[in-house]
Amino acid sequence: MNIFLAGATGSMGQKVVHLLADKPGFDITGILTSKTDVNPGDYNLSDDVKVFNSLEAIEGDYDVWIDFTQPNIVFDNVKYAIEHHISPIVGTSGLSENQKHELIVLADGENVNGLIAANFGLSAVLLMQFAQQAAKYFSDVEVIEMHHEDKTDSPSGTAIHTVDMMSETKQGQNINQEDEPARGMYYKGVPVHAVRLPGYVAHEQVLFGGPGEALTIRQDSFDRESFMQGVWVALEKLPELHGLVDGLENIL
Repeated sequence: MNIFLAGATGSMGQKVVHLLADKPGFDITGILTSKTDVNPGDYNLSDDVKVFNSLEAIEGDYDVWIDFTQPNIVFDNVKYAIEHHISPIVGTSGLSENQKHELIVLADGENVNGLIAANFGLSAVLLMQFAQQAAKYFSDVEVIEMHHEDKTDSPSGTAIHTVDMMSETKQGQNINQEDEPARGMYYKGVPVHAVRLPGYVAHEQVLFGGPGEALTIRQDSFDRESFMQGVWVALEKLPELHGLVDGLENIL
């Protein structure tokens, strides 16, 4: 597979470079970066890798587009990939539900397979699945997500996806949904709190409360390397996918 890596010079992009370095048959042959005058060798890439600074400049044939960029450009990136029949694997958060729907419809029309994942960490995916089960029995829930200080979107895509999954099974919501800024942002009736501090990587807690009892589900990602197992699963299962799939849990 010829891999196009968007965001190759960033922290997550460099983890993907390291992941694929010893994987025969998976070659990074093109990258997209906002940095100018990039020497591929400085980022552990082959010297013959094509470097582009804009979508308009991209040329060449690619099989897979892996995206770890920024929320403000991810939609245009993935749309470009689909329109050029490149299968996207998207780890960048910040896509709205309307944007996801538009991309899924576009992928169907172009007969392109791919994956959008709010989180590639297996512990995070399991947290979402456990929270979905618990939501059947607890009507009151709040979410706290904690990330490094450089994460630009809040609440995180993982927190939003967690609530989306819980909303499929929740029986009701017994909370006040009026404007209460100190309680965080309400999303589908659930208060979601975002923390951005140095020292954190990616962490989430889902707190359920009921008469006389409480349940807390928590996951912690201490190193970005933990996300690479999910990326590898996505690459392996890409040929089996049908259309653009939303959520790593749907292919595990």
